[in-house]
Amino acid sequence: MKLQIPSSGLSRGGSPKRNRGFTLPEILIALTIFVLLVAGIISANLFGLRMFQVNQTKLKATDWSRRTFGQITDEIRSCNNVTVGNLTTNSSFVGLLDGETQQGSAIEIQSSTNADSLIYYFVDSSDQTFRRTVFGAGGTNTIILADSVTNAVVFNAQDLSGQILTNSQNNRVIHLTLDFYQPASYGQSAYYYQLETSVTRRALE
Repeated sequence: MKLQIPSSGLSRGGSPKRNRGFTLPEILIALTIFVLLVAGIISANLFGLRMFQVNQTKLKATDWSRRTFGQITDEIRSCNNVTVGNLTTNSSFVGLLDGETQQGSAIEIQSSTNADSLIYYFVDSSDQTFRRTVFGAGGTNTIILADSVTNAVVFNAQDLSGQILTNSQNNRVIHLTLDFYQPASYGQSAYYYQLETSVTRRALE
């Protein structure tokens, strides 16, 4: 019977087998590379989220201005009469008279020959909102179209050369300017933008 002697860890050549592992410098280098890789991925994701928020805000503003300005333009073009004026403290509209500079915070649109069918667009300075109010047989309906409006004078009546009028000229052009300011919020810096449009009635007297 042949007894086998346990191996003493010596290789065939007589040298002991060596259990290889990572050295401390190798572990530190690998850990550093991993940390840098994770930091780069996180930074790229945060930058992408910030750019998405900025572009989303711009796209929303563009879509809102297209829809809202399109509605205002259609209503003024087809209306029977439009008057520039201001709101009083009790939210009543007061139109500007001849001899007064034709600029104010609101307009009154008479959509037909019916004097009771009226549409108002105005800025409420108490909360900086841009609103639309409809008076008709169905009652009164007011909706907020936009907020963060910083200018109080948003409407003016101009002549064909862009000069602000001092009377209710028949072929006057209604010019609308809205200034917006959004303060800085988490992940998004403050920004300011302005929207403008000009329109006149199709049916001139």
